[in-house]
Amino acid sequence: MRIEDVKLAVVGLGYVGLPLAVEFGKKRPVLGFDINKRRIEALKGGHDHTLEVEDDDLAAATHLSYSADAESLADANVFIVTVPTPIDQYKQPDLTPLIRASETIGRVLKRGDIVIYESTVYPGATEEVCVPVLESVSGLRFNEDFYAGYSPERINPGDKLHRVTNILKVTSGSTPEIADLIDSIYAEVITAGTHKAPSIRVAEAAKVIENTQRDVNIALINELALIFNKLGIDTQAVLEAAGTKWNFLPFRPGLVGGHCIGVDPYYLTHKAQSIGYHPEIILAGRRLNDSMGGYVVSQLIKAMTKRRIQVQGSRVLVMGLAFKENCPDLRNTRIVDIVQELGEYNIEVDVYDPWVDKDEAMNEYGIQPIAGLQEGAYDGIVLAVAHEQFVEMGAEKIRALGKPEHVLYDLKYVLAAHAADLRL
Repeated sequence: MRIEDVKLAVVGLGYVGLPLAVEFGKKRPVLGFDINKRRIEALKGGHDHTLEVEDDDLAAATHLSYSADAESLADANVFIVTVPTPIDQYKQPDLTPLIRASETIGRVLKRGDIVIYESTVYPGATEEVCVPVLESVSGLRFNEDFYAGYSPERINPGDKLHRVTNILKVTSGSTPEIADLIDSIYAEVITAGTHKAPSIRVAEAAKVIENTQRDVNIALINELALIFNKLGIDTQAVLEAAGTKWNFLPFRPGLVGGHCIGVDPYYLTHKAQSIGYHPEIILAGRRLNDSMGGYVVSQLIKAMTKRRIQVQGSRVLVMGLAFKENCPDLRNTRIVDIVQELGEYNIEVDVYDPWVDKDEAMNEYGIQPIAGLQEGAYDGIVLAVAHEQFVEMGAEKIRALGKPEHVLYDLKYVLAAHAADLRL
């Protein structure tokens, strides 16, 4: 296949797929496919509710069309799969969306077609899980009739500086020739350049360790924060002092949620355990990071008790529900750990987040965010997400939300050290 013969389809139009489809759609015809009909209708109307793509950018993708009809994929010969890869309740990889997408593509797969996966997986998943599905459904043979590739997504939701085009892209293919073609396809839109990995498995492994490394580093800082809190030392002050050394890594303590950092390590540990190796450091980091919500609540309860604030029946405001600042993304947000833990103390919890979709919050977590803030109403305030609206409020306006005697816990170092009662 020559690059000029490529007929592109992007399967899955979420935080990863839509920005990619839009960039390709500025340069060549591309079909954006998603099984969510409401999502397709909204995009046809010119708006992205995830806020990853501005309306003007959507309009600029003049060669991009949208469809929720699987039969429309039949005209494509290169498919880029960008569906979610979550974990289940047992923290095991849930490859259901990936398998379903592979089945959908398999029904329209033709000789010479290429299927490229971007979803985060463990090393080997593309060729061990996805390719057999494509073969079974299509009746075609891998690397004889059709080909595969893997190019890990590197989207950072809410980040307006690091965009799909200016983040270097790792690419790979199932044969040297296909690897070259896939690399050329991405080079059309990735201005930062590409890195062609020697195999699909190398590209898969590179992706999964990117976020595993961050997870372990944050776990270390979280553990240091627990130690410094017991010693009565301000963690932020310590990190600022240590950060004066040129090679000190600027990680900060906090809750680790989101689609990537809090999920991807489980894909790697799952694969490691399947070959008889039990990871120590990775799983220890995961356990510590997953425990931080409970630690935050325990610190808040202790502070309220010391001030003789009646805990049972009290009111606490949690400011923020999204997994990160200035972003409506609720995937795997660990703020829910705080909300649920507070509920165990029979505390009335209000959650306020101007960024998130209230229906999504209710459907995903059973949480109904409040519509507005009320002054003088709360015994405790947890500043959980550093949304720009909260930063602009400042300490005085946030304090005004509390009763005359209350506890303010700043998880994100939004306020000066002296302005909050508690910090991580």
